[in-house]
Amino acid sequence: MIAESDRCVETPRDMAGRWREHFGNDAPIYAEIGMGKGRFLIDNAVAFPDINYIGIEKYSSVLLRGIQKLEADPLPNVMLIRMEAEYITEVFAESEISRIYLNFSDPWPKDRHAKRRLPSKEFLARYEKILVPGGRVEFKTDNRDLFDFAVEEAGLAGWEMEVCTYDLHADEALMAGNIMTEYEEKFSSIGNPICKYIIRSPKR
Repeated sequence: MIAESDRCVETPRDMAGRWREHFGNDAPIYAEIGMGKGRFLIDNAVAFPDINYIGIEKYSSVLLRGIQKLEADPLPNVMLIRMEAEYITEVFAESEISRIYLNFSDPWPKDRHAKRRLPSKEFLARYEKILVPGGRVEFKTDNRDLFDFAVEEAGLAGWEMEVCTYDLHADEALMAGNIMTEYEEKFSSIGNPICKYIIRSPKR
């Protein structure tokens, strides 16, 4: 079912360097890694039709929910990919992406799995390759341990910290225009503080 949808790219490795051609315009491309059911991605695409969005999700059963939403209400500036995040540099060319979103990523709590965490310095090195010079990564989570780890990793990797908050919903300025994910709505409603950073990639 996923392969038959025109909203999901079946062979994303063939698209490296050709995503703007695929969208049919020269608009910036933003990617969300671990898009879940797609609420955040789709809400952003509706709010900002002059930006192209690519959602990446490794679980077919979850990705299918996003596909169903797009088939019910098509958006020309959204495409989806089912893939493991570690292969991201095979799917996008150098400087092809302008911004990356990480929302409520798997914390991989065991120390031996630290390299699998999406805000790890290993993943930041991958993001740096595909981001435009000075491109940004935005990360949100309610997991304080993961966020502390992410902040430290960003510093070790030489990224510039533009925004860092341990209670996003208490910051009126940052909440202006904030688009929530399903998890953000769920966790904030029970009183969990939401942490967020925006980091800028090192200049090449």
